[in-house]
Amino acid sequence: MQITEYLRANAPFLTAGAMLTFLSSFGQTYFISLFAGEVRLAFDLSHGAWGGIYMIGTMASAAVMVWAGGLTDLFRVRVLAPIVLFGLAAACLAMAFNPWVWALPLVIFALRFFGQGMCSHIAVIAMARWFVATRGRALSIASLGFALGESFVPMAVVGAMTVMAWQSLWVLGAVICICAIPVLAKLLAQERTPASHAESDVSFGMRGQHWRRLQALRHPLFWCMVPAVLGPSAFNTAFFFHQVHVADVKGLEHLVFVSFFPLYTAVGIGSMVLSGWALDRLGTARLTPFYQLPMVAAFLIFGLTHSPLGLVVGFVFLGMTSGANATLPNAFWAEFYGTAHIGSIKSMATAVMVLGSAIGPGLTGLLIDLGIGIETQFVGIAMYFVGTTLLMLWGIRRAAQDLVPGITDTDLRTPQT
Repeated sequence: MQITEYLRANAPFLTAGAMLTFLSSFGQTYFISLFAGEVRLAFDLSHGAWGGIYMIGTMASAAVMVWAGGLTDLFRVRVLAPIVLFGLAAACLAMAFNPWVWALPLVIFALRFFGQGMCSHIAVIAMARWFVATRGRALSIASLGFALGESFVPMAVVGAMTVMAWQSLWVLGAVICICAIPVLAKLLAQERTPASHAESDVSFGMRGQHWRRLQALRHPLFWCMVPAVLGPSAFNTAFFFHQVHVADVKGLEHLVFVSFFPLYTAVGIGSMVLSGWALDRLGTARLTPFYQLPMVAAFLIFGLTHSPLGLVVGFVFLGMTSGANATLPNAFWAEFYGTAHIGSIKSMATAVMVLGSAIGPGLTGLLIDLGIGIETQFVGIAMYFVGTTLLMLWGIRRAAQDLVPGITDTDLRTPQT
């Protein structure tokens, strides 16, 4: 099928996925951190206190995701997504009007849970379940919402804060979430996979089975993947969280440092699309073990170079893994464990990812305070990704022997993909 035909036939479903990934921006670190100065000033918080509140809220959202993620196996997207968006809108309003410092962890929890957690989770589970032959392509297109959010939302917010109160921007975020609900309902008026077909219209996993969460947790492959799921979330978040400090260590103006971000985003989008295309042709078993190797190169470069050109190369490698990370791991869970219970299984991975985003900034900040420089840490992080690559290579190669080719769903009852 030509790409134009594919987009035309599946536009409502792909648009719904991209909308959800974009709206997750309101719960992502790169968005919330834009208001760090204003929040600390409003509540008279130190950097450490604000970081602690953020970590508590994020870790709590990771814990709840273990349970809530499984709801995607029970409810249709058109039922669950509006509830999540309403919750995200309420969290945005709470951030705008909350007067109590003790309530801040609850507000951060709600933003992280409904935004980074559930919006992202629903989107990738929908793509993995709705598409089989073109799962990689669908995930890459839907994940463009992440890239658009990272690219344009921070610039828009920084510009708007020169003419608007920061609380007004959170109110605007709530309005956007509420307005998205009827749009999403219209896009999904006829959803691809009815819940009544949850056991019959699915793709199977290893050994031709419908894997459940407890079975997955008892299988060694899941634990081989945990460090790989945690790593990009933890250390990508840490890298951007400490960007001012990194720029200072490198002897660069912060404005020069952030000027590399558009290149990072462009490479990420290209890698996202390319990995989706390659995934549909080669499968996750061949590609997933190696997708974090560019992270090794990126953090080695960040640790060893001080030249702007060297940092540019580092951002290119960082973008390569960041883009592939939006497609390959999400398709991996569906291919190896099947889609009948993919929501509850993927919720464990989402919880690990959210937990990583809490651990990364806190751990690297603590090490800086203990006298271990950020550049030394970057070299250590590169070695971490060498370890995750070897672990994935071992685990996936063993597990791939249990994949049964040709056992998929019934090609779904809506336009062919």
